[in-house]
Amino acid sequence: MVDVVKNGKHFFIKDKKSWMKLVGFSTLFVLLSFFVPFSLYREVDSSFNSELLKIFTLEFFLACFALLLVYYTSDAMRLWFTLRAIGCSQALKSIFPLVFINFLFSNITPMATGGGVAQVWFLHRRGVRLGAATAATSIRTLLASFLIFIPTPFLFLIKPQLSSDFLHDGWGIFLSVFALGYVLLSAIVLLKIRWVIHTFKVILNQIYRVGLISHTTCQRLIWQVTRELFRFSHCINRFLTGNLRDKLMAIGSTVLFLVSLFSFPALLLWGLGYQIDYASVLALMLINTFVMYFAPTPGASGIAEGVFAIFFGAIIQAPDLVFLIIAWRFLTIHLGLFIGIFFTIFELLSGAKNG
Repeated sequence: MVDVVKNGKHFFIKDKKSWMKLVGFSTLFVLLSFFVPFSLYREVDSSFNSELLKIFTLEFFLACFALLLVYYTSDAMRLWFTLRAIGCSQALKSIFPLVFINFLFSNITPMATGGGVAQVWFLHRRGVRLGAATAATSIRTLLASFLIFIPTPFLFLIKPQLSSDFLHDGWGIFLSVFALGYVLLSAIVLLKIRWVIHTFKVILNQIYRVGLISHTTCQRLIWQVTRELFRFSHCINRFLTGNLRDKLMAIGSTVLFLVSLFSFPALLLWGLGYQIDYASVLALMLINTFVMYFAPTPGASGIAEGVFAIFFGAIIQAPDLVFLIIAWRFLTIHLGLFIGIFFTIFELLSGAKNG
């Protein structure tokens, strides 16, 4: 997670070491993103397949544009409706930059930890309290996680062939148990916030006892953490008991976001001329995304491409697989990441100008 320090009303990246971490993770993301396609390219027939050019038709580009529009808009709407449900009104147009900023920081930090932090940072700049901003981004993330983690164990049980050889030998059972544990732990954090506060107090008191922080610092941190966690809890309760329409729209937007995300391989396969079962592609992408949650690399780079290659290698011809992987990652990740660079620079410059 990126180190931040409070400076007046806002939070800024703390030192050069943190910037170096981001640069290092960004480099790792780029290298790993191209390692798997390059390895496959060397394994299969490396001659250029001119048949791939047939995919670049006006009809295909229009379909990609329409799906990208749904993908980005639903991503913005799921955060916007979550903010509305907890009583934090923001203009919808102000949420779109946060979508692309999330793309950028999620994919240059391990376990996608940076995206939520960056969104909290920018929401706080716009006057949203830290507890409320953290609650909104957490709820947004947990809704998507639940919609991925809850169905996956049932897919392993109902259609074990979907998990492929990569998840045989007990891996499917292990990941299913982990998914249920994740859901249970998330429920505890959401519904038993006092347990979390007590745990933080115990940890901070132990740090104070070994002499790493002063008593004053310990008490101040306990007070700050307790305050923000109670605000977080208040926002969670407000979401659970708040406006039903906003909650349903937040859930519906999340479903639409995931379906559009999982539909990109189907669109690419359709463009390549393959007759595919759309439901099977969605199921494969659900499991693929589920596995990506456990990837320690920035943006799940390397692992995402590897699992994708295993899943779809049995469906399509080897020469088409490299193109499919590169196009899939470009449309779902790299394009949003590149746009996020410009939005981040613009937001930082406008913040410095106003500051």
